[in-house]
Amino acid sequence: MKLSAAFVLGCILAFLICLETTTTLAQTQGLRSNLSFIDTFRTHWSTAKVLALAVADAMPSESYNFKPVSAEMGFGEQMLHIAQANYGYCAFIADTKSPYADPAKDAKVEKAAAIKDLEGSFDYCTKVFDGLDESRLSQMHGEGKGRFSTLDVMLGVMIHVSHHRGQAEVYLRVKGIVPPEYKW
Repeated sequence: MKLSAAFVLGCILAFLICLETTTTLAQTQGLRSNLSFIDTFRTHWSTAKVLALAVADAMPSESYNFKPVSAEMGFGEQMLHIAQANYGYCAFIADTKSPYADPAKDAKVEKAAAIKDLEGSFDYCTKVFDGLDESRLSQMHGEGKGRFSTLDVMLGVMIHVSHHRGQAEVYLRVKGIVPPEYKW
């Protein structure tokens, strides 16, 4: 099989373009790698806080008890659930008892109080994260099957927030409200 000079030259050119792209990407990633995991996580945690508070604020007060179906938590209950879990996850990392006081069972959820609890939970976690360094990411917490590393718990709280905030965004859509835009 005889290859044309144009084909061989095209292959060499394609290889060089790929090589340049890979080198540029590696250099860009190298710049990003100067940030620690904790620094990167804090940035995303701050973004998650802003979005969660915007979602909480988007629902009118009179709709805070709205449930799309009876089996689901109400919108306000979702906000309090996020707050309670944030405090719980982050207290677990701090090896302490959660400072969150659960609301009375079947109490009506007030928007202002829910937003205050939600914001407080993000601030509490931020203080816990601020006390960490990379060497503590592998530190283990808990016992038996409930034993997890700091890193696992940090990822768990972020996933939990995202899951329930996403559910709350669906509640907004069901009510005809466009959820706040995610900003990276």
